[in-house]
Amino acid sequence: MPADQRDPAAGTPVGRRVFLGLLGLGTLGIVTGTALQDGLSAALAPVQTRDPTGLVSLLPLGNTFRYYSVTGAVDEQDAGDYRLTVGGLVQQPGRFTLADLAAMPQTELVRDFQCVTGWRVPDVRWAGVRLSHLIDLAGADDRATAVRFTSFDGTYTESLTLEQARRDDVLVALQMLDGPVTHDHGGPVRLFVAPMYGYKSLKWLSGIELTRDVEPGYWEDRRYSVDAWVGSSNGRADDPTG
Repeated sequence: MPADQRDPAAGTPVGRRVFLGLLGLGTLGIVTGTALQDGLSAALAPVQTRDPTGLVSLLPLGNTFRYYSVTGAVDEQDAGDYRLTVGGLVQQPGRFTLADLAAMPQTELVRDFQCVTGWRVPDVRWAGVRLSHLIDLAGADDRATAVRFTSFDGTYTESLTLEQARRDDVLVALQMLDGPVTHDHGGPVRLFVAPMYGYKSLKWLSGIELTRDVEPGYWEDRRYSVDAWVGSSNGRADDPTG
């Protein structure tokens, strides 16, 4: 794409020399251990979220989270301005602050986080409100069979069937890795769908909408599976242990 037609918010593509240098750092991280891998991943976050080439996400950083946004930079929201809306086919729509969510019953899970591209972060500790609790508070209409999720990045969407959304291992996550969900990890609140690939665990969660039918999300529109059970490629329908 010509330079004068690029979206400035997308940032400048990573050049070949820069990428080769980063590749060397990523390889060094694998050789020298987890602490350096985590540090490199955090340091690369601002580059990766503004990298329209997608090359930085391919760095061999080991068992650590990659940082990714479908829109480039995402404005941060803190405890003072964050709101989560619950609506659609419900009897009692709601709008919750971060404090409201923190005051609800909290569930802890330790599960692997598996990206559909192959990398995995083992034994991640998650905590938050079961999605089923918020659905029960709202009161699902008899016509509702699915749930649609929106992100405050303005672009990312996802969906689950109502049955999937009611699972005990699907959280509106407020904490991960023994601390609050950071902005780069999709905070202050994100979705965590334990038995499915990571793209179903929508980042920067802002809206929960009960719908009549499953509405394919951002990645499904790009030919990803609507039902993203980890291990389905091996003939399994579910992976309850993460």
